[in-house]
Amino acid sequence: MIPPADSLLRYETPVLVSRNTEKRSPKARPLKGSPQVAAPPGPVPSPKGKVPSPSVDPTKQAEEILNAILPPREWVEENQLWIQQVSSTPSTRMDVVHLQEQLDLKLQQRQARETGICPVRRELYSQCFDELIREVTINCAERGLLLLRVRDEIRMTIAAYQTLYESSVAFGMRKALQAEQGKSDTEKRIAELEDEKRDLERQVNEQKAKCEAIEKRELERRQVEEKKHTEEVQFLKRTNQQLKAQLEGIIAPKK
Repeated sequence: MIPPADSLLRYETPVLVSRNTEKRSPKARPLKGSPQVAAPPGPVPSPKGKVPSPSVDPTKQAEEILNAILPPREWVEENQLWIQQVSSTPSTRMDVVHLQEQLDLKLQQRQARETGICPVRRELYSQCFDELIREVTINCAERGLLLLRVRDEIRMTIAAYQTLYESSVAFGMRKALQAEQGKSDTEKRIAELEDEKRDLERQVNEQKAKCEAIEKRELERRQVEEKKHTEEVQFLKRTNQQLKAQLEGIIAPKK
């Protein structure tokens, strides 16, 4: 495993831990929040007797809280287990100023974006906030625990927004794919309708041509019929005049 990268959170000097015996350096603090208290040598006192409660060391209590809030880092290098715990040294005003300078420097070196979503900027500000929690916890454990709650709440809110963002992106992708598929189906339907339209237009033109041909033929036939009718009327008129004249010629001598 590669050793962890440099962080804005202040750590102690790494401690080599034996993998076989699981022993740590005597200067190392307990890794768990509630360390085991070794029983004093000698006979166990009777339960009826009153044993004075040992006084709690504020420094150890702060270290335990630090270990619970900010767990130590562990990594394996050359088959050796190394542990690095957060520093319990109080910070001065100059340390805070130096932390601000280091934050600005790392933001510039890692080319973090000033606006928008940037994982690099978020990581650096998270490290800076953890360092502030460490500094406050050393001076006042209650403030540190309250800041821990604030940090966890912020992380849960960010995780919820991230989940919402990912689900919205997935929803948008599904809608885009559906729209793309619907677009292809619509384009296919449009092509089919255009073919049907051209076929119908062709049929309309054919029917118009047939209608025009029928009208022309009927017009010619009507003209022929009208001419024939006119000739018949004229013939009948002439016949009628001739018969009238013959009738008058027959009737006239008898008078």
